[in-house]
Amino acid sequence: MTAMSDRSERGTSLAGRLTRAGVDDVPRAQRLLEDAALLEVLPDATEVLVGPLAEVADPDAALLALAKLAGVVRPDAELSALLRDVLTHDDERRQRLLAVLGASVALGDTLGAHPANLRVLADPTPGTGVPVAQVRAELLAAVGADPDAAVPVATLVGTAGVDAMRRAYRTRLLRIAATDLTVVDPLNRMPGVAAALADLASAALEAALALARADLPDHGAGVRLAVIGMGKAGGRELNYVSDVDVVYVCEPDEGAGVSEADALATGTRLATGLARACATPSGEPALWPVDAALRPEGKDGPLVRTLASHRAYYERWAKTWEFQALLKARPLAGDRDLGRAYVEMTQPFVWSAVQREHFVEDSQRMRRRVEDNIPAAEADRQLKLGRGGLRDVEFTVQLLQLVHGRSDDEIRSGSTLTALGALAAAGYVGRDHAARLAVCYRFLRLLEHRIQLHRLRRTHLLPTADADLRRLARSVGMRAEGAEGLLERWRQVRRDVRHLHEELFYRPLLPATARLSDEEASLAPDAAKARLAAIGYRDPAGAVRHIAALTEGVSRRASIQRQLLPVMLGWFADGPDPDGGLLAFRRLSDALGRTHWYLKLLRDSGTAAQRLARALSTSRYVADALMRSPESVPWLADDDELEPRTRERLAAEADAMLTRADEPVPAVTLLRGLRRRELARTAVADVLGVVTGFRAAQSMTVAADVVLAGALRVARWEVREARGLAQDPTRMLVVAMGRLGGGEMGYASDADVLFVHDPVPGADPREAQAFAVAVATAMRQLLGAVGAEPPLPVDADLRPEGRNGPLARSFDAFVEYYGRWSSPWESQALLRARPVAGDCELGERFVALVDPLRYPADGLDPAAVREVRRIKARVEAERLPRGQDPARHLKLGRGGIADVEWTAQLLQLQHAHAVPGLRTTSTLDALAAAHEAGLLEDDDLPVLVQAWELASRLRDANVLWTGRAEGAHTDVLPHDHHTLAGLARVIGMPPGSGGELEETYLRTARRARAVVERVFYG
Repeated sequence: MTAMSDRSERGTSLAGRLTRAGVDDVPRAQRLLEDAALLEVLPDATEVLVGPLAEVADPDAALLALAKLAGVVRPDAELSALLRDVLTHDDERRQRLLAVLGASVALGDTLGAHPANLRVLADPTPGTGVPVAQVRAELLAAVGADPDAAVPVATLVGTAGVDAMRRAYRTRLLRIAATDLTVVDPLNRMPGVAAALADLASAALEAALALARADLPDHGAGVRLAVIGMGKAGGRELNYVSDVDVVYVCEPDEGAGVSEADALATGTRLATGLARACATPSGEPALWPVDAALRPEGKDGPLVRTLASHRAYYERWAKTWEFQALLKARPLAGDRDLGRAYVEMTQPFVWSAVQREHFVEDSQRMRRRVEDNIPAAEADRQLKLGRGGLRDVEFTVQLLQLVHGRSDDEIRSGSTLTALGALAAAGYVGRDHAARLAVCYRFLRLLEHRIQLHRLRRTHLLPTADADLRRLARSVGMRAEGAEGLLERWRQVRRDVRHLHEELFYRPLLPATARLSDEEASLAPDAAKARLAAIGYRDPAGAVRHIAALTEGVSRRASIQRQLLPVMLGWFADGPDPDGGLLAFRRLSDALGRTHWYLKLLRDSGTAAQRLARALSTSRYVADALMRSPESVPWLADDDELEPRTRERLAAEADAMLTRADEPVPAVTLLRGLRRRELARTAVADVLGVVTGFRAAQSMTVAADVVLAGALRVARWEVREARGLAQDPTRMLVVAMGRLGGGEMGYASDADVLFVHDPVPGADPREAQAFAVAVATAMRQLLGAVGAEPPLPVDADLRPEGRNGPLARSFDAFVEYYGRWSSPWESQALLRARPVAGDCELGERFVALVDPLRYPADGLDPAAVREVRRIKARVEAERLPRGQDPARHLKLGRGGIADVEWTAQLLQLQHAHAVPGLRTTSTLDALAAAHEAGLLEDDDLPVLVQAWELASRLRDANVLWTGRAEGAHTDVLPHDHHTLAGLARVIGMPPGSGGELEETYLRTARRARAVVERVFYG
């Protein structure tokens, strides 16, 4: 009983150890550890092996392969002793053996079939970093060919030669795999493994060609054949199992007396024999298919062509994808001089292909086509072709190379990772983007390697079985994370790759750069000056100086500017003022070029660079706004950032500013800065057509409202502190008037207001009045003073008695004034009255006070109507600037803003008592309500609306175009064609529309004036 109990306890303990080591089939593992052959080679197998098995990808497979290997080597005393020695010593040799057996069933079978290869695993010599000449010599020697011969020919022929070559290939592959599976950092060593695999493939092709020559009676004498590697073989980034893409070039040897036709026939036999040696069944497993489908005309074309035939095809018939494929072309085997000649011949085609029509778009379509053809069941498992897979990285890198490589030979590498590093070093890709893309690419390739290595089968699909996923996770160093951790990382890598692919592969800069001619892409002074003059720059010499200042030197900043400017110069020229746009860009770049984000944004964003060029060449106001608000530049990449901020959001921001502030001037400066930022946001959105017209006016109004409310809060505090008051003696109200009240502010608008106060119970009326005036005065001073931020002039001239009346009045004084002395023009002005800041209850009382004045109960009596008309006529006669053409004055001229507004306001005064829709501060809403009530004919409404909107838009456009918000120019339609053309572009009309804009406005204003004459003047 005691002996049975001991055995049971040992079994239980062993089962636990095996389970902890990661063994799935514990009973089988226990049986294998007691296998007679294994115990003969390694008597203490259990104690020696269970611990190390925990470190391998598949402990079950490793243990099974060991048992088989022990059975194979048992008759061979030397190999049996070597196996025992390797397994009993905890060193690199045991690690290599177990790693290979645990990661690759196929290599375990190879080792079982050729146990002498145990010596390879017992030898720690690295399998990577070996000169390709040494590998080539190994495989040529295996087939009995002289590695030093100019044209190696195998002495082993037929199946014997093929099998010998394949055995030598597998031996070297075993060494590469052992190194790969035991390095500390397999992710970063992956490129070296891929290069070693490519070199091994090159050596195998050389040996296969030697075998093919041996099959010909004359060994192909007098015929030169070069094998050109394409795809991953050409780029030295081959997988463990992959088709080896090749192109064959053949020439008769000079002086050999062989005709071209005979040379091509012999070359075809050599190419066919080479492919057969690599891929057809024999005593040893095939290596991989040799795929020549990338040759001219694909599978329909001849297998072998001369150099001249290749050139003729590429000159006349090749498609975009073929030039992309040639990017990785590299001689692999055969005649080296001929191979180099082929590559030299094709390179000009590769680096000029970008100038083909729709080159970039064709490449992008090709990538989408690849995705569309993936079977639905495989889409989420595809490492290579799927979204976020290897092709996303490779296509991205290759497209960037092809677009920029014509003028930069530093980025012309066939290796994806080398090219990516060069693109980052030269500034074509952000360093952080390149680093992340490189890490993702290595991880995807590492997964691909480990998946293929298991059975040495060509596959690019992530497995689905739990056991396979666990093995894969352990194989790539994610033992602790397990299958779930592996899947989560795979999903994250896919997301990262796809995001970067879409950001880089679909850059608008790429097709724009591709469309440039060599002269346009060049920034050499003479070529640039000629181009600039041709596309509309008025001062090409000055523009060249700006270009030189932006691009001179070897800094990363200058490098990125050299990428951007050839395209942006054309984008500036698409605007009405390319010279001004380039100057503004230089100023902005001088200010921001050393920041980490500015040039990166312009290079990488889908829209920012083109939008910036458009904005700077269209609006001096925007150029100045961006200089004052550098934080505004990133808005160009995101429409959401250009959307107007809500009143609640701005009010919360203002409140946070004021809560932290403890001095009036700095506090209001922050508020003015907030408004400046929102004006910049609105102006950029306006010029770009994201936010226009009424929404732009609303945005500017909301910003002014918030600033007025904040300034009132500061002014009250300042006056209270100055007077030593514990609390305000009166409640304050600011009432918006004019365009502010109507929510129709423009870039040049002042803030028209009334100041109302209402003394708190028990307060001294005189003290309350003095306090209110002091607050109003402080508000105007704080908001209107010259300072670091743009002022908001506060105009109180619409108050009772105008400038002669007190700046602020009590509510009771307003009641008395409006009850005794109010005139029709004041009732008209009050149509725009809207409480904007201060005491809400007082605001409600004020609205209740003025409603009977602006919406008279019985309408406007005839005398008042005549008075309104008389005042309007007087305004037209007296306020229009001397010598100004009435047809061109946007505000006071015939059919201008005032005409439309006075018409709407007269209808409100006459009919708002009966038509609730007319009780609005908005001009457009009032017109719409008048039309709905039948007060305007169907044809009248669109005429008035169009005139008002166009005139208002042109007033804003005058500011945006000139950058000046003050002066009489804002109200005048200009005469000169250049300015008219600029205004037309600001409001979204196409190039050359200055004359059309002038005609449109004058025609629109004439029609509006006709309606005004009939409706307003009767």
